[in-house]
Amino acid sequence: MTNQEKTKNKRTQRDYSLGFKLQLVTAIEKGDMTYKQAQNIYGIQGRSTVLTWLRKHGKMDWSQSPKIIMPKSPKAKESPAQKIKRLERELDDERMRNLLLNEVVNIMDAEHGAGLRKKYIAKEQEVFKSRK
Repeated sequence: MTNQEKTKNKRTQRDYSLGFKLQLVTAIEKGDMTYKQAQNIYGIQGRSTVLTWLRKHGKMDWSQSPKIIMPKSPKAKESPAQKIKRLERELDDERMRNLLLNEVVNIMDAEHGAGLRKKYIAKEQEVFKSRK
C-alpha cells in the first residue's frame, strides 16, 4: 500500500453543496435527527461543522445564549410568620440532633473509655448540667 491509500481524504465545508447543508439543517430543526446523528450518518468529520451550518443557515436565533429561569422556591412565598415557624421547627430538630449526638458520645466514653470529648467541653457540660 502506498501512503496515499493509507491516509483518509479529509473534507472541508466547501466539499458539501449548499443544498445538502440546507437539507441537513432542515432535518435537524424538524427533529428528525440530532446533529451528532447527522455527523455519523453522512460521515461528516468535523465536530462543529454541522453546528456551524445550523448557526449560518438555520432558523433558530443563536445570537444570545438561552436564559435558564430558575423556578422560585416555595420559601420565597412564605409569610414572616410561616418563616418563623419553619425556622423554629428546624432549630428544634437541630437541638434534638445535638442532644442525641451528645448522648452517643457519653455512652461511648462510659462503655469503651474512648476520649472523644475534649476536657474543656466536659467541664462546661458539667457546669451546664448543674445549672438545670
